[in-house]
Amino acid sequence: MPAYRKLGKTTDQRMAMLRQQVTDLLDKGRMETTVTRAKEIAPLAEDMITLAKKGGLANYREALAFITREDVAKRTFDELSKKYADRNGGYTRITRIGARRGDSAEMAVIELL
Repeated sequence: MPAYRKLGKTTDQRMAMLRQQVTDLLDKGRMETTVTRAKEIAPLAEDMITLAKKGGLANYREALAFITREDVAKRTFDELSKKYADRNGGYTRITRIGARRGDSAEMAVIELL
C-alpha cells in the first residue's frame, strides 16, 4: 500500500495542486474539496502551522518554499502561530458533506479550527 495518494496526477502536478490548496486553506481558513484531497492537504497544512509556531528565519524560508504566496506565509507566521500557540496539533477538521452532483465524488469541507 502506498504511503500517499497519487490523485491521478504526476508528481509535479500533484505537488503544485497540493501547494496551492494548502495556500488557499491557510488564506481563507476553510475550503470545499474531495475527501481524498482533504486527507492529503491536512497534514501538509499542519506542518506549515507547526513551522510557524517554531518561528525563526530558517523555518520562514522553508514555509515560503512550499506556500505559493508570501502574504499568506507572513500571515501564518504572524497570526496563526499565535492562535495555535497553546495547541499541540490537530489544527484542521475534515467534515464530509455528501456526493458531488456531477460525478458522485465524495466531498468534504476542510477547515482550520
